Amino acid sequence: MASTVETAKKLAAYKAVDENFPTNAKVVGIGSGSTVIYVAERIGQLTNKDQFVCIPTGFQSKQLIIDNGLKLGSIEQYPQLDIAFDGADEVDPQLDLIKGGGACLFQEKLVAAAADKFVVVADYRKESKILGREWTQGVPIEIVPNSYAKVTNDLKKLGAKKIDLRQGGKAKAGPVITDNNNFLIDADFGDIQDAKKLHEQIKLLVGVVETGLFINMADKAYFGEESGEVTVWTK
Repeated sequence: MASTVETAKKLAAYKAVDENFPTNAKVVGIGSGSTVIYVAERIGQLTNKDQFVCIPTGFQSKQLIIDNGLKLGSIEQYPQLDIAFDGADEVDPQLDLIKGGGACLFQEKLVAAAADKFVVVADYRKESKILGREWTQGVPIEIVPNSYAKVTNDLKKLGAKKIDLRQGGKAKAGPVITDNNNFLIDADFGDIQDAKKLHEQIKLLVGVVETGLFINMADKAYFGEESGEVTVWTK
């Protein structure tokens, strides 16, 4: 099973880079997650890799850029990108996304919003008819730490069925701390009928930094299938 998924991720990542990487790119966004490992690997194989700079979305992608011999820059230095590649936790047919399973959603959204073109790479498990159906852990929401009790109450009023303050797991007692020193809430709304409206409602809550709902941002999505094929979704 694992090898099938890894093969699917690699196929999608390589095809996405091969078909979309601009020949004269100057600034490129590299996202986070298990599929983006192969994106960075493929970009690292380009012969002109000394001619562009790569912008990370977090600590992991910074390491990917360095490990693949690519030039590292920051979003502060380069606020306009030619293209960005990133993974997703769930993608619907409109190319709206849920992201943030890896806790980097704010910086991922910042880089995606700064890019002229945003390409998603994923495996077949991330394809969905409607957001919230396949990714059942909930919409990741980055919040200012002392707002979590209030935001939790607000999310219940918006219809969240289950709300968790994401915990650090075995290696850390207490909540996950993002790269921006914030907390993460995962709020399960079930099937999300109107992702744009829900994003706007959550974003307006005092204490919310950003939501993991990426609305009308992706231009293309590449999915590695179990069969070894790559499916491409476009707008």
